[in-house]
Amino acid sequence: MHAELKAAGLSCGRHRIARLTRDNGLKALMKRRYRKTTDSAHGGPVAPNLLDQDFSAEGPNQKWGVDISYIWTAEGWLYLAVVIDLYSRRVVGWAVSDRMKKDLAITALRRAIVTRRPKPGLIHHSDRGSQYCSDEYQKILKTHGMEISMSGKGNCYDNSMVETFFKTLKSELIWRTVFLSRWQAERAIGTFIDGFYNPTRRHSALGYKSPILFEAAA
Repeated sequence: MHAELKAAGLSCGRHRIARLTRDNGLKALMKRRYRKTTDSAHGGPVAPNLLDQDFSAEGPNQKWGVDISYIWTAEGWLYLAVVIDLYSRRVVGWAVSDRMKKDLAITALRRAIVTRRPKPGLIHHSDRGSQYCSDEYQKILKTHGMEISMSGKGNCYDNSMVETFFKTLKSELIWRTVFLSRWQAERAIGTFIDGFYNPTRRHSALGYKSPILFEAAA
């Protein structure tokens, strides 16, 4: 909030903002409990953890994190797969489906590749879910020269930056909205990612810049 007011040309201190929000009963949206969606009971190949919780990068397209989450609608569950550039926290590919199958993850990955055209050597980090261990998904990674990295079994902290995005999405959009259809949820998610999160939402870890502005300033 302090960064937004400063960018708008208003001069005010952090302590004054804290006091005014407290006096007016304003509170940050609370995050809800994480729900496990990974199915690691499969016979697919499991890669070593090359990332090892080192989310830092010197530039775009060096490290990508991927994952799948869920959104409830009146029509049932909608699943969201994302690809995030760990350098800027930018969502570089995403896709939704009413089924949590490999095609969902593959669509998000292909969109990220088309958008970013990464060079060989990029570290692609995921959990051990069957979608990411499938032969078709692994083939795409190898075709584009990506180094395959996977989290330890049951360790959500190994992919915490992507988990942080999902918590942001849910606290700022999903948990505040009742979606009557999957189509409605998909449109809202697209607007949030492409119209707000990537170009506008500020991150303290990025010097209070949005992902797109942070990449442009690099």
